[in-house]
Amino acid sequence: MTERVVLAYSGGLDTSVAIGWIAEQTGAEVIAVAVDVGQGGEDLDVIRKRALACGAVEAEVADARDEFAEEYCLPAIRANALYMDRYPLVSALSRPVIVKHLVAAAGKHGAGTVAHGCTGKGNDQVRFEAGIVALAPDLACIAPVRDYAMTRDKAIAFCEQKGLPIATTRKSPYSIDQNVFGRAVETGFLEDIWNAPTEDVYEYTANPAEPREADEVVISFEAGVPVAIDGAPVTVLQAIRQLNERAGAQGVGRIDMVEDRLVGIKSREVYEAPGAIALITAHQELENVTVERELARYKRQVEQRWGELVYDGLWFSPLKRALDGFIQEADQYVTGDIRMTLHGGRAVVTGRRSSESLYDFDLATYDAGDTFDQSKAQGFIEIFGLSSKIAARRGTRQA
Repeated sequence: MTERVVLAYSGGLDTSVAIGWIAEQTGAEVIAVAVDVGQGGEDLDVIRKRALACGAVEAEVADARDEFAEEYCLPAIRANALYMDRYPLVSALSRPVIVKHLVAAAGKHGAGTVAHGCTGKGNDQVRFEAGIVALAPDLACIAPVRDYAMTRDKAIAFCEQKGLPIATTRKSPYSIDQNVFGRAVETGFLEDIWNAPTEDVYEYTANPAEPREADEVVISFEAGVPVAIDGAPVTVLQAIRQLNERAGAQGVGRIDMVEDRLVGIKSREVYEAPGAIALITAHQELENVTVERELARYKRQVEQRWGELVYDGLWFSPLKRALDGFIQEADQYVTGDIRMTLHGGRAVVTGRRSSESLYDFDLATYDAGDTFDQSKAQGFIEIFGLSSKIAARRGTRQA
């Protein structure tokens, strides 16, 4: 029986060439699998037909937009996941859902190998392969660009030699990855970290410096899940899409950073994630109102580790699953409404209300009706500071 390889297929030049390249290098039949995570672009059926025209023996397409939003983006929102306190894991979140469909296709078609189009110096090769072996330990993984030195020049030559039905002339100066949760841009002149991004880099966001009227929005949550925008019920996918449009129109969600890649190098990345930033900002503020202090403090530590695990490609790891359980428990009372003003590239919270609020007006007020017994503060301070006081005395004796 002929070996079979499942290829993560995007419809672009590199993965289209990879179909024939893998067949020639390994003698295997190639099954192309394309997964829609809200990246836009060409119709899935067009992509499927192109894969077949490029030599795939089978081609599958999966509409995973709702799955991606509910099972991958939502956990990131509830985790307030910002790698290095800034990056909302746009690309890292899409890889495990793609991996899940690749592994399912490998089982369906009897393939022993999964292939992807990643290079040997990026994070995505790890995300794909660590995810694949976590779900199917016996599957092998190959990456033509990394393993068979399939450079872009070689890919173009192969495409022209074989007469493959894909354009080879126009090449963007940037490397771009996008989905419904955001857009990642790198390479080209951005590799010089002194160069400022130009407006042509951006697609999901308008220039925040341009004058325009502010946009006020109310986002409603139930147990940490966004369920309504301005009172109208939404799915998670609809919430992200609507806020991509509204926050993006105000220039919200632009991120220009030098980040620490898993492979040990620093890389300059430009991101756009208007919906993600708006939702995470709102969710964080509602947690401030509804989550008890010690739980909130510990959750912030969990959030950082959760983000690192996902960034590093360990979505299916035991620790990540265990932290998911903690986050779900911590978010059980994160229910209520957050009012935000979207303007000038910022999402600013201006109002909060919740039936589960821990904010007690009578305890917080300094006006009449104050129920906080200030007379007890002195004794509390004496006990709280006692250990420091004793240590200070010791230091005085030794001086």
